[in-house]
Amino acid sequence: MHTGLAHSIDFSLRGRQSGVLAIPHSIDRSPYYQIRIPYLRLRNGDGPGLLLMAGNHGDEYEGELQLARLMRRLRPEMISGSVTILPTVNAPAVMAARRCSPLDGGNLNRAFPGDPAGTPTSRLAHFLEHELFPHHDVVFDLHSGGTSMAHLPCTLIERQADAERFDRSLALMRALGAHHAFIADNGPQAPTSMGAAGRAGAIGISGEFGGGGTVTPATMAFTAQAIDRLMLALGVVRAPVLSASTGNPPPLQLLSLSRHSQGLYATRRGWFEPAVGLGDRVAAGAVAGWYHGLERPECAEEELHFAEGGIVISLRLHSDCQAGDCLMQAAEPIDG
Repeated sequence: MHTGLAHSIDFSLRGRQSGVLAIPHSIDRSPYYQIRIPYLRLRNGDGPGLLLMAGNHGDEYEGELQLARLMRRLRPEMISGSVTILPTVNAPAVMAARRCSPLDGGNLNRAFPGDPAGTPTSRLAHFLEHELFPHHDVVFDLHSGGTSMAHLPCTLIERQADAERFDRSLALMRALGAHHAFIADNGPQAPTSMGAAGRAGAIGISGEFGGGGTVTPATMAFTAQAIDRLMLALGVVRAPVLSASTGNPPPLQLLSLSRHSQGLYATRRGWFEPAVGLGDRVAAGAVAGWYHGLERPECAEEELHFAEGGIVISLRLHSDCQAGDCLMQAAEPIDG
């Protein structure tokens, strides 16, 4: 009772199941404390298995709010197949409004394949990869820029060695209806949820659905439509559940972000002033912004430049920066 993760999910059961994933974690206030992660599982008829999860990083809210709404709306008779929903998969981080778990400092999206006798984050990662993901055909993990970054909405899959699986992944990513998308090359041993999904035999899909530690009508609508479009593309539902209409998606622009030189990083303490915004196309050598040193205000600000051209996909929201902070990223548009 001091390791692993406890749950009462019966994957063969039809109908509706709800409860919590419980991770034992002794703390000063409570020696037999349990971290409790709510879930909903629905199964009806024949069809694919879909796992929807958000809150991998606790301060990324679009997916958390829309999946919680989906839990309240979706009923077994509305689906064909199975749907498992985890709106706050990294519950300690969600409740603390932090990227990483306050209990062990763990970043869940860097913790796979995990350890059943490790820290709470590591135990959760082990359960997801080895016990939960294998019961699903598709794993959809929703992210955003979090508290410190604004992010251009986009979707993501991992490149697959298996051509048939890769083609299916690409088709489902296109079905999500984002204007921008990435094909990541993190390799089969990646410590991310997408790497874990692939090792578990599932198709992994992810994306960035907003940012800034908040939500907007536009990011919430984009998230709702992406969830509905995926369920419709899989044949899990026959009509949208979260959105009035899935509409006509824009043309898809693939992007590449594979080189350190595509990012702009702080080299010292300072205050960042951007010169461009999300979605702007920039050229190599263009002004990215200015770096101020308020400790010595008599010194002129430093002009910062892009090493490579591309489309601005992320932007640091906090002006106050430390050495090593990522200030901005410009991804390369690609064809094919």
